[in-house]
Amino acid sequence: MASVKSSSESDGDLLSNFAVDRNDATFLHDQVAAEIRRAIADGEAAPGERIPQAKDLAAVLGVNTNTVLRALRILRDEGLLELGRGRAITVAGTPERGAVVSKMKELITLGRKCGYRRDELVAMLQNLSG
Repeated sequence: MASVKSSSESDGDLLSNFAVDRNDATFLHDQVAAEIRRAIADGEAAPGERIPQAKDLAAVLGVNTNTVLRALRILRDEGLLELGRGRAITVAGTPERGAVVSKMKELITLGRKCGYRRDELVAMLQNLSG
């Protein structure tokens, strides 16, 4: 993903440095998510900026739109992207925020396995943070 900043560039230019590797054992949606994650980490897409629509990314990469949508949902769940109404996809955070969200999800999963309810986990977190 050479740049995702300029809406005047063609989508082919936006992804000129990236292609999925069908011989790689990594799932295609994970490859797409990794490339978008890298673009955010490298500052090619800053918080608040829009990235190309899923159908455009899919066409350039030669993958199914559902593959890209799955990658976008992963990044949304990590806190890196916001998927707005319609087709708006906006960078929401940084890789650091994504790492924190990931760890929080692990904590929630562990807490639920141990029998804690959501409100109990929130109270525990608030007590720890002072």
